Amino acid sequence: MGSVFLPHLRTGWHVDQAIVSEEERLVVIRFGHDWDAKCMRMDEVLFRIAEKVSSFAAVYVCDITQVPDFNEMYELYDDMTVMFFYRNKHMMCDFGTGDNNKLTFLVEDEQEMIDILETVYRGATKGRGLVVSPVQRHRNAV
Repeated sequence: MGSVFLPHLRTGWHVDQAIVSEEERLVVIRFGHDWDAKCMRMDEVLFRIAEKVSSFAAVYVCDITQVPDFNEMYELYDDMTVMFFYRNKHMMCDFGTGDNNKLTFLVEDEQEMIDILETVYRGATKGRGLVVSPVQRHRNAV
């Protein structure tokens, strides 16, 4: 289980602190259920790249049953959701899915995930609120 190695945000306060306190790096939070197979697979990828992206991204996981505080605000209705924040600002990313607020599909390729994070980070540092992902997923793709 990958998620045991990534820092868990166990309360709404911890989620807020992670988002607010990071001045230079992108904050990446996987929202979902630690027991969910899709989350576990995503966590494995995030864990494997966490060290490689640590200079520009801080990666966390948050169980939405344990911490339901953001479920409504961020519309966390999917099994697995990855969201990005930079300097306390929600970063949007266009994956071709029609939902630019979050990543809700599994990215199993480590380099693809690194590319996504680099793209979001580069856009964020240039003051953009929305970037286009190098990895596109079409609406009807599974």
